[in-house]
Amino acid sequence: MREVTTIVTTAGRPDDLSMALAAFACKQLDALFEPRKKRSVRKISESLHANVIVAGKNRFEYYAFGANEPFFFHPNSAAFRLKRVARGEAEPFLEATQLQKGDSILDCTLGLAADAMLAAFTVGGQGRVVGIEANPNVAFIVTQGMQTYDTTELPLTACMRQIEVVQAEAVSYLKSLSDNAFDVVYMDPMFEEVIEEATNFEALRLAGAHVALTDEWVQEAKRVAKERVVLKAHFRSEWFDMYGFTRLTRVTSKFHYGVYEKV
Repeated sequence: MREVTTIVTTAGRPDDLSMALAAFACKQLDALFEPRKKRSVRKISESLHANVIVAGKNRFEYYAFGANEPFFFHPNSAAFRLKRVARGEAEPFLEATQLQKGDSILDCTLGLAADAMLAAFTVGGQGRVVGIEANPNVAFIVTQGMQTYDTTELPLTACMRQIEVVQAEAVSYLKSLSDNAFDVVYMDPMFEEVIEEATNFEALRLAGAHVALTDEWVQEAKRVAKERVVLKAHFRSEWFDMYGFTRLTRVTSKFHYGVYEKV
């Protein structure tokens, strides 16, 4: 089977800024540049059998090979979730993680970083939030998005800037860490079961790494966590019982959280 590569191109009518951004993406991803030449992204992708990163004037977009819609960074649900937390309303993710000011958390499945942003808001500037993303293209898009996204909504901007993105496979990265390296380790293998209502994540599903929870992953997470490991999964998932997580049932939600306490 022919290998799928990644190439970088520009928007339909590139200017100097688009060309500079394209050159930056090529360097960061060690990818080749392909001139647009008035071709559609789909045509470029099909002819070169490649994923395509588009350097636009306002943002980077990632078209995974075979995808019709691009993946790009947007604060998405984090913005309104953060407003609710600031008003003192309950947030299931924070109830499960029990984060405090100054804590450290490792998000093994960063995605669009919505949970990581809530974590950053909660732990504050003295805390630490690290997010792992296995797919290098997704990691690039999210990293650049969080560093450059234009928002006047504070503290959302500060939360985005605080997150450290690590491009790595979760288990490999966990293995590189010492025991009790993070207060909390969080896992959200979002591809276990597709939720039809979650259409806004379709582009991420196509672009991201499809991973399933494994014995080794859970074992390493429990070793690295100082206080607790938190798992998010479909309410029908067998992972909670299989790996010894106490389920926090949410009657109106198709996703539940599970908590494994170290102490």
